[in-house]
Amino acid sequence: MLTALVFLPAVVAAVLVCLPARTPRWVVTAVWAGTAAAVLVLTCIMWGHYADDGGLQYETQARWIPSVGISYHVGVDGLSLPLIAVTAVLFLACAVFAARRNHRLRDFAALFLFLETTCLGLFAALDLIVFFVFFDLSIVAMYFVIGGWGHADAARAALKFFLYTFIGSLALLLGFIGLYLAAEPHTFDMVELTRQDPLAGRTAYGALVLLAVAVGLAVKTPTVPFHTWLPPAHTEAPAEGSAILAGVLLKMGTYGFLRIALPMLPQAWRSYGLVFVVVGVVSVLYGALVALAQTNFKRMVAYTSVNHMGYILLAIGAAAVTTADTRAARQLAVTGATYQMVSHALLTGALFLLAGVLHERGHTYTMTAYSGIASRAPLFAALTGLSVFGSLGLPGFSGFIAELQILAGSLDPRPLAAGLAVLGILLTAALLVRALQGMFLGPLRLPGGPGAAPAFPDLHRHEAAAIVPLLVLAVVLGLAPRFVLDVVEPASHGVLELLAR
Repeated sequence: MLTALVFLPAVVAAVLVCLPARTPRWVVTAVWAGTAAAVLVLTCIMWGHYADDGGLQYETQARWIPSVGISYHVGVDGLSLPLIAVTAVLFLACAVFAARRNHRLRDFAALFLFLETTCLGLFAALDLIVFFVFFDLSIVAMYFVIGGWGHADAARAALKFFLYTFIGSLALLLGFIGLYLAAEPHTFDMVELTRQDPLAGRTAYGALVLLAVAVGLAVKTPTVPFHTWLPPAHTEAPAEGSAILAGVLLKMGTYGFLRIALPMLPQAWRSYGLVFVVVGVVSVLYGALVALAQTNFKRMVAYTSVNHMGYILLAIGAAAVTTADTRAARQLAVTGATYQMVSHALLTGALFLLAGVLHERGHTYTMTAYSGIASRAPLFAALTGLSVFGSLGLPGFSGFIAELQILAGSLDPRPLAAGLAVLGILLTAALLVRALQGMFLGPLRLPGGPGAAPAFPDLHRHEAAAIVPLLVLAVVLGLAPRFVLDVVEPASHGVLELLAR
């Protein structure tokens, strides 16, 4: 079932490409949305039959390149299943949101379906080369999304995105080769590498491998100072591309830390965990401060993603402390990091789709060009307000649960770092509420000047149908988190057991 779930979108993408270029829009939309819905249904079935024991399930392994220890090996556990689920949700939301898109819709849909396969495949991968293949293919797909359907400076933003993340992937590959050479027998299998712990006692070698893996994942996350590709990529990408970039592709980096760095390099992670705590805190504060200075709405949301990814890295770094007194706190931090990945995907995905609505109406992201929008588009204003309050961690939303776990889990082993991270929450709240107040309240002002008073229609049905479910899920996860935590907590416990070896 897992293999069918992963490759179904790519198969349908190949079929779409073979259709005539003049295929009616409704046919393309129906095929795209129907495929995304089928993936979500399969994911729900998998979740319903998943046993909450933290172990790998739905495993499939087949020979691929046995001469160098590479196999097609996939499976899911409590770390990957929530991310596969939120990936399916976001891609379906994007398919619905794009229902009225006219420009090369067939190619756009096929590219997104291919991109969905790369994302699902990465979260299911249990072989380092399989992980790397999906990692690299996601870069290629997103490059074409930004370059082909982005705004005025899309070509430059797409090239910068590709070069940064591709160079990062090369560093990641070097780290994978280092793990392969250290293993005996040589293998790229993630389960076997986790069992072997091949770099135990090899301090210098382990540090170099961790450096290579960490650089590759940090570029994708992105963390300071490897974040500079992110704001232009988000600003120039179409709304659907920005939602997937922030909601799914950034999580490939943070997920890689939990899936690869911690369990396969436990000794090196314990030695250098404080470095990741510091980088996480710097990303939290830097992302919030730079976002505070932005006048472009989409660019501001992009920098808040740097901020939120910093919380995840802080939590993962805090797990490096291995004393018995902090065991419960460290498990809380790792669980919170995973929960934050899911929460951020829903809330920031909704914010980027709403930013797309803003640009479609006013043809600019400049926040000072708007005022009093709530009087013209009350539903748009309400959903933006919900997304903003959810993103700043208001109780009742998934972001509160995630940030509470991260801060509580980091406070015991790293009290100063957790305290500084709280300052990041205050800054994020200030910048988001200020943007909300300036754009939606006060006298009406729209691009074109007060005399022109162009129309600013409220959300269309397909836009609301894409955005509302994301926010509903964010509220459900904020009020009833247990069904996700029951899946995540056993896997978090397993990661910490491996880290403590």
